[in-house]
Amino acid sequence: VQLVESGGGLVQPGGSLRLSCAASGFTFSIADMSWYRQVPGKERELVAGINSAGSRRNYAGSVKGRFTISRDNSKNTVYLQMNSLLPEDTAVYYCYAPVVILGRTGYWGQGTHVTVSS
Repeated sequence: VQLVESGGGLVQPGGSLRLSCAASGFTFSIADMSWYRQVPGKERELVAGINSAGSRRNYAGSVKGRFTISRDNSKNTVYLQMNSLLPEDTAVYYCYAPVVILGRTGYWGQGTHVTVSS
């Protein structure tokens, strides 16, 4: 299983970024997917989740209305569109696949850094 995030970077407050997570090694089209983020010294927190068909989404209250999670099952990729970014959105963003393979539950990407600063 491999999850490769991309799209992070430095952006000014109020700006936008689109994160991508390319998945391989499992049947992506039947897997729910999530984005998490983590700030040093704090626990990793759920940002957004999407079901396998892309018909149901859930968001953390702090990002609702600003972030949108989506997926393209033909490309084995999940996205996180982040608009109206705030300094408090600064974190490492991780893609997560809650799949069970060979007895192991859950796989994480390596993370992509997002810094919101003027």
